[in-house]
Amino acid sequence: MSETKTLQYRTDGPGGAPLLVLGPALGATWHMWDRQIPELTRHWRVLRIDLPGHGGAPAHPAPSVAELADRLLATVDALGVDRFGYAGCSLGGAVGAQLALAHPERVSSLALVSASARHATPDTWRQRGVVVRTNGLEPIARSAPERWFTAAFAAAQPAIVEWAVQMVRTTDPGCYIAACEALAAFDIRAELGRIGVPALIVAGSEDQATPPADARALVAGIPDARLAMVPGASHLVPVEQPGAVTELLIRHFTTSRQQSAAGPPAPAPVLTPSSPQPAAVAELEAADPGTGAVRADPYDAGLKVRREVLGDAHVDRALENADGFTRDFQDFVTRYAWGEVWDRPGLDRRTRSVITLTALLSRGHLDELAFHTRAALRNGLTPDEIKEVLLHAAVYCGVPAAHSAFAVAQRVIREETTPQE
Repeated sequence: MSETKTLQYRTDGPGGAPLLVLGPALGATWHMWDRQIPELTRHWRVLRIDLPGHGGAPAHPAPSVAELADRLLATVDALGVDRFGYAGCSLGGAVGAQLALAHPERVSSLALVSASARHATPDTWRQRGVVVRTNGLEPIARSAPERWFTAAFAAAQPAIVEWAVQMVRTTDPGCYIAACEALAAFDIRAELGRIGVPALIVAGSEDQATPPADARALVAGIPDARLAMVPGASHLVPVEQPGAVTELLIRHFTTSRQQSAAGPPAPAPVLTPSSPQPAAVAELEAADPGTGAVRADPYDAGLKVRREVLGDAHVDRALENADGFTRDFQDFVTRYAWGEVWDRPGLDRRTRSVITLTALLSRGHLDELAFHTRAALRNGLTPDEIKEVLLHAAVYCGVPAAHSAFAVAQRVIREETTPQE
């Protein structure tokens, strides 16, 4: 395993003061917190981080929110700090929630701004990754002000709008795509009850990216949480309503300081082999006839891979349309095609997509070719690489088959790589 990387950061405020960490949104840099710094540094030593590939930070992509949390901890460790308060916006909020779940002894108090237990849907984030891989960050950068700010603010503050566009435009595309994949996999809805630190949930009343309903779900799920709704603000609340956010953060972290000094919460009980295992987490097991070893049923792993490759919408349709006649076939496909073959470690998913496209072209299975073209884009193939796969297959599988395959793939690629308005 490679050595844990740290994050690019800067600190402001007195060295002996309690540490408060601020995490940015995807596509933004630590400068999104500039307007909070003068007041916060009167009370705290403030550490602001940049995500990988953002703001000139080294382009070391992080494949998961957990990896970002680990890098943040390594950064804080380098400063010699044990416990700290944390406030994060959007993806930065996801990092904070992950920290509170995985390392509750390190986080004294938490503020989640424009945050959610699951941001949009996995399909949404993977499709955005396809757009970036195909078109670069320019389309995402141009649409950032619409996602981040209310129309009134954007009209009144053209310089801030241009600053936002430039922040996204100068982000490393590979790191942005990795962050999209991290958000696609992030889902802590079932774990909110384990967040044991005081939490402030801040939401913009006009936020379409993480609507107020997401904030209310966080408050309902986290035992010690309260909601602060900021009127007239969209997604980047600290930029659009800096005074309101500053006041909320100061009040929250000041009142929770005494509570955070009480020490880490008691560790959660650990199940032992002799402990009864809850039905919700019980794992089906089957004996391997070749070795006699006991191994996990591949269905759950297969369903996870199937969703990641084909998308939730496609898999949900297939499972919902299954009836008494076809349900066993869907179970068979999930367990053996996806759990036994696609989940094997011998080939990466890009390579498996190349093989699958070639096989489907050769047999003329155009319906399956359509959704596997979509899957290939999500697995990291570019449109040019898909073109080369089909062109190469034409030599060995026949020009008529390739002609039909090109028509199907072209339609899917146009649908998937056109930025959403």
